Amino acid sequence: MNALERFAPLPLQEDWDNAGLQIGLTEADVSGALLCLDVNEKVIDEAVKRGCNLVVAHHPLLFRGLKTISDRNYVQRTVMKAIQKQVAVVAMHTNMDNAKEGVNYRMAEHLKLRDIHFFAEKNVQGIEAGSGVVGLLQQPMDAEDFVHLVKETFHVECACCNELLERKIAKVAICGGAGDFLLEQAVETGADAFITGEMHYHVYFGQEQRIQICVIGHYQSEQFTAEIFRDIIQKECPGVKTFIAETNTNPIIYL
Repeated sequence: MNALERFAPLPLQEDWDNAGLQIGLTEADVSGALLCLDVNEKVIDEAVKRGCNLVVAHHPLLFRGLKTISDRNYVQRTVMKAIQKQVAVVAMHTNMDNAKEGVNYRMAEHLKLRDIHFFAEKNVQGIEAGSGVVGLLQQPMDAEDFVHLVKETFHVECACCNELLERKIAKVAICGGAGDFLLEQAVETGADAFITGEMHYHVYFGQEQRIQICVIGHYQSEQFTAEIFRDIIQKECPGVKTFIAETNTNPIIYL
């Protein structure tokens, strides 16, 4: 936990978030760490099967206080199973989004962008942070080719886009997850394109030939986050076995 929090300190999280220890005992010896985006019962089952007593997730299982722990919904059932199986659960959410070399940096690296830096900077207790990153493609490309590159990089079946840009795309802004709150700032940076996980319908209006919007799905945009957890743990805690979860927790299917 200390290694993860040195990389993405908890003060970097948004005030509505609940990153950090969710379930479990901090003094327990780690038998292995399962790394994932979301936590549900199947993830706890996979952790047990792999001999892991720690799950490190991006999205917190617990956002709000529980008044009941029963079998009423998946959150309560997952809490019960984790406690019964003695599996600790840690979440690194918006602190990992806002951290340097965090979620958005990893997305940019998979796209092979260069000159990556924050475009919505913030300073939290003297720590450099930001809500989104911007970078340059290896070479400018047509909008249609750019969309194909994004789909191939993030293994998506479809992307929600506005009208294809008629100029070349060179500068790309990125915000994983729900990032439409950064669209105007992305335009102000001079970005030709904006990649995010989900966006409200009305935000698409008025952006024609202004910026190329490419929305790829919340889960898909943040799928590489477990790689960051793996890299941190392998470097800082080399004796700990790590596994990227095989359980697909995306609740959305495309038919």
